[in-house]
Amino acid sequence: MRKGVVFLFTLLLGFQAMAQKYKQEELLFGVAYYDEYMPTERLDKDIEMMKAAGINFVRIAESTWSTVEPSDNVYDFSHIDGVLDAMHKAGIKVIIGTPTYATPPWLVKKYPDIMAISKDGQYQYGARQQMDITNKHYRFHAERVIRKIMEHIKDHPAIIGYQLDNETKHYNTAGPNVQKAFVEYMKKKWPDLKALNKAFGLDYWSNRINSWEEFPSVNGTINASLRAEFEKFRRGLVTEFLAWQAKIVREYSHPDQFITHNFDFDWRGYSYGLQPSVNHFEASKAMDVAGVDIYHPTQDDLTGMEIAFGGDMTRSLKNGNNYFVIETEAQGFPQWLPYPGQLRLQAFSHLASGASMVGYWHWHSIHNSAETYWKGLLSHDFEPNPTYMEAQTIGKDLKRLNKDLIGLRKDNQVAFLVSNEAQTGYDEFSWVFKTKYNDILRLYYDALYKLNIEVDMVDSSCLDFNKYKMIVVPALYAAPDALLERLNAYVKQGGHVVYTFGSGVSDENVKVRHSLQPGIINKACGIQYNQFTVPKSVKLHSDKIKFGKDATDVNTWMEMVNAKGAEVLANYDHPVWGKYAAVTTNKYGKGEATYVACKTTPEATKEILEYAVKSAGLWSDAQSLAFPITVRKGVNREGKTIHYVFNYSAEEKTIQYPFASGKELLSDKKVKKNSELKLSPWGVAIVESK
Repeated sequence: MRKGVVFLFTLLLGFQAMAQKYKQEELLFGVAYYDEYMPTERLDKDIEMMKAAGINFVRIAESTWSTVEPSDNVYDFSHIDGVLDAMHKAGIKVIIGTPTYATPPWLVKKYPDIMAISKDGQYQYGARQQMDITNKHYRFHAERVIRKIMEHIKDHPAIIGYQLDNETKHYNTAGPNVQKAFVEYMKKKWPDLKALNKAFGLDYWSNRINSWEEFPSVNGTINASLRAEFEKFRRGLVTEFLAWQAKIVREYSHPDQFITHNFDFDWRGYSYGLQPSVNHFEASKAMDVAGVDIYHPTQDDLTGMEIAFGGDMTRSLKNGNNYFVIETEAQGFPQWLPYPGQLRLQAFSHLASGASMVGYWHWHSIHNSAETYWKGLLSHDFEPNPTYMEAQTIGKDLKRLNKDLIGLRKDNQVAFLVSNEAQTGYDEFSWVFKTKYNDILRLYYDALYKLNIEVDMVDSSCLDFNKYKMIVVPALYAAPDALLERLNAYVKQGGHVVYTFGSGVSDENVKVRHSLQPGIINKACGIQYNQFTVPKSVKLHSDKIKFGKDATDVNTWMEMVNAKGAEVLANYDHPVWGKYAAVTTNKYGKGEATYVACKTTPEATKEILEYAVKSAGLWSDAQSLAFPITVRKGVNREGKTIHYVFNYSAEEKTIQYPFASGKELLSDKKVKKNSELKLSPWGVAIVESK
């Protein structure tokens, strides 16, 4: 572990997670708990209040490096021991976090080079997550503190599992050691420098590299291919780092304990879209259970979309297995204080997507520092409040309905193909496109969510799409020929693909293909184009899709598509551009490929996807309901079907229940097919049927 970044990076190539035997028998409902932050001693009182709320687990220790190791190789486990013993006595389970995401001041004082050097310079000590995760001094001390903690607590009966680090990313590390490691990585991937120069177009502006010794830092590069490869390399550093930690923890953990990590997403003031700094699909291979942090707006802005998106992504990382929501908000930011009923709605929405844990960040509101006003389940006074009282109802219901709700399995017919490589390539030119990859991903995801069409996520390494009847492909800007050919074959064999603009444009090296666009997928799509523009006063016109009159604006980007065998579903309504297709669909083999050549409004996107879903034969009873009524479905361990029905609005709603007759679990009342079902504002119904 001390031979440098290059050796460390190679570990990820052969690492496979060791199978644990953890089998979850109880839905987990709990909080992050920081005894070391408390202004007074109140552990017993906190446990009493936790028990009253039905909390059955706490997550501790991931923020405690400077507390556990107050000086070099001097340890104090009193906070951890006290919490472990008290929780075990109370029958509350514990998850231990490795405390490596925030470094203690003595360590940075001893080794200033631990602070990461980004392209803008070296970080200054203070905030978390500013270290260089490849630094040899950081690695030595991180390993030592992990081992010391594990040696001390490994046999404690309260512990059910371990969380590695916290929302790990590469933190923009780009110093000389990382640049050197990147050159070694490139040598292995591109033994022939001539081939590298050609593939990356490095003759441009005299960027050609004629010897490995002169390979420049990429911090100032203007070459999109080189920058994209560096981003892929840095995502690999995260994968390796988490695998490295997992290997250490597994030396001490018991076979019936799990290892997890709390992945997070792109951040727009809340969780939003694919995380650009981590390949979740690769990094999750080191975990027994995929974990996630999901934060979202509430009050009048609560839609459930972020909950569903985060859940669908995380569930998909481990072949559809249940996942942990390790962090979500209780009260959160001041603007997130939930309306009455919303905390329940949110909790059951996580379960409906396949979560088997709901964990709040955090139990209590802290009294100083950066997150003073990111409030926990309890406010600063530690007294019961309406949010805490609502949590009590959740805890009771989860305990009562555990056997009905645990182990939900899904069998979705639609998937999104997501790609970090496409994201990096597309976002490299976001100044041209005036939009980012996640904007397109969420535009299409949100539309299907509002249509009550559930989805999985697959990544670009997927070799077989045939599990699904429909694949939605947002902005697949950078992709190897083999992936595009697999998609063509999938259509030919009977699948339906929906492509957005910006797909098929460049190869895996972000080099634009020199064929008519959209390149290889022309074959399945039956279209061609070689021009594009930024629309001004352009709308959609269609005789085949019923667009609302206020939903037809084309914005941001439009491609001048010519149908070459494809059926035109919509044209541009414009005196000059009207001859070009905006939306097409093409029969290819046994399947169909739909191509949307422009950025459409959310309303028009929903209409296009409705057309595609119906064409794919996927319109069902769930589509008789639409947002703000949302439906999530699965099968529990007893083989019974569970329908979650949510009212994401402040108004009482009465619907005609379109599914098989069953029992509504929260009220313990029978519900018949096609009968009326009343949902309170921000309400939920859970119906179990055979």
